[in-house]
Amino acid sequence: MMDREQIKEILPHRDPFLLLDEILECDIGKRAKAVWHITEELDFFRGHFPGRPVLPGVLIAEALAQAGAVAILQDERFKGKLAVFGGIDGMRFRGMVLPGCDLVLETEMIKLSSIGGKGAVKATVDGKTVCEGEILFAFAPGQ
Repeated sequence: MMDREQIKEILPHRDPFLLLDEILECDIGKRAKAVWHITEELDFFRGHFPGRPVLPGVLIAEALAQAGAVAILQDERFKGKLAVFGGIDGMRFRGMVLPGCDLVLETEMIKLSSIGGKGAVKATVDGKTVCEGEILFAFAPGQ
């Protein structure tokens, strides 16, 4: 549905911190499903962990937030805003994500207002849940 170049038209993130490769589904202002192709060439694998690369959980959480931001920032009410992390609730990591995987990221809005919101998130690899929880976000002031 959307490639990296189209994602860049919505999100302010750029390499090396744009973590989404494709948007598979998007219901504007409500939910998004994205994929991040986890390749061995990703720079952080040099140190996390040498000889046994594992995707850091914090980057899974960030990728989930970026997927949600794609849905939110296409809503006319929020275009041009900067969505920033407000918190993480009940996040659980249930499996390791290794190079060669396609990490599927799903975010569904629970609450959404003019100041921010909350989303239920889940990340899967080959249909198995590797991470789930809730993320909170705010729109940066001064916009």
